[in-house]
Amino acid sequence: MNAQAKICGLTTVETLEAALDGGAAFVGLVSFPKSPRHLSLDAAATLAQRARGRAKVVVVTVDADDALLTEIGLKVRPDLIQLHGREAPDRAHAVRRLTGAGVIKALPISGPEDFAVAVDWAPVVDHLMFDARPPKDAILPGGVGAAFDWSLLTGRRFERPWFLAGGLTPENAPKAVRLTGAPLVDVSSGVESAPGVKDAGRIAAFLEAVRRP
Repeated sequence: MNAQAKICGLTTVETLEAALDGGAAFVGLVSFPKSPRHLSLDAAATLAQRARGRAKVVVVTVDADDALLTEIGLKVRPDLIQLHGREAPDRAHAVRRLTGAGVIKALPISGPEDFAVAVDWAPVVDHLMFDARPPKDAILPGGVGAAFDWSLLTGRRFERPWFLAGGLTPENAPKAVRLTGAPLVDVSSGVESAPGVKDAGRIAAFLEAVRRP
């Protein structure tokens, strides 16, 4: 079973092109100043323009307010907004209205009970994302290289297409896809040489790996 991939946290033309040339279905641009992958909206717009029509452009936000969402919609014109904070399901409607984009909701997972909230989100989003729950003292809500127990997803079905995220690498992605049946996978730190520094070779290797699980 092959999975489509999202390469997240791209910050340079070189690594964006590596993702696009390798066949990424989604490319992620981060708008969150605490992240080492944060981009100004002008920089994000430049990358988004290069990617448009070649992959779905996703802007990752964390509890973004209306003003920021409006500006993202006007400047970057993404296909999708990824909500990676403590947003409630009713926020999805405002996100669509303010940005003109679809919605991905990232849900932190550490145990089977954490999947319950997917029922509330599924009717209002385009995609779900299951990511490892970060440590309590973590500054970032994701992109820290942590994984959860993938066997928790075995046999589960959801109303929306979903991403597996958290701790994926070129080396373990085939196993993760086989074990979970994930139709979509998301990687950030697993294709970096340092926090926030994407490696074109690892991007290519990851995209090849998920095509041959």
